[in-house]
Amino acid sequence: MNKASKSFTIGALAKSALVSVETIRFYQRKRLLAEPDRVYGSIRRYSEADVARVRFVKSAQRLGFSLNEVADLLRLEDSVHCEEASHLAEHKLASVREKLSDLKRMETVLSQLVNACHTHTGNVSCPLIASLQEADTGPHQGFQPTETGCQQRQVPERKPN
Repeated sequence: MNKASKSFTIGALAKSALVSVETIRFYQRKRLLAEPDRVYGSIRRYSEADVARVRFVKSAQRLGFSLNEVADLLRLEDSVHCEEASHLAEHKLASVREKLSDLKRMETVLSQLVNACHTHTGNVSCPLIASLQEADTGPHQGFQPTETGCQQRQVPERKPN
């Protein structure tokens, strides 16, 4: 590190990168950030490149990359490996799209169940609870749509003890 470049203590690094000191230490344990040598009376000094690296990790995490995937990206950060980095990003995009599809499907089912809960009447069990209790009846966990909403089951009468 040349004398013209700015150096940071671990606290200043954390503040500049908008993370906690513990996050910096965690990244070091995960080998996402190297521990610098101790200089200036046993105080570790970090560089502007370290700030950029921590920000890179946080940006990648916000895009949904796991720390293992971030480590792979960091190994590919030079322009020679752009195609490999692109492949990792394409894989992540496919994963995100799959999760979105799953979330949309969950939203549809939950919306139907909530609606069924608001419209059921009489001596029947709650459609939401009933659907969750029938674990092996398919992807909707017991939810059986009918023309009038949830198929409602009669609640068995409890006999006094």
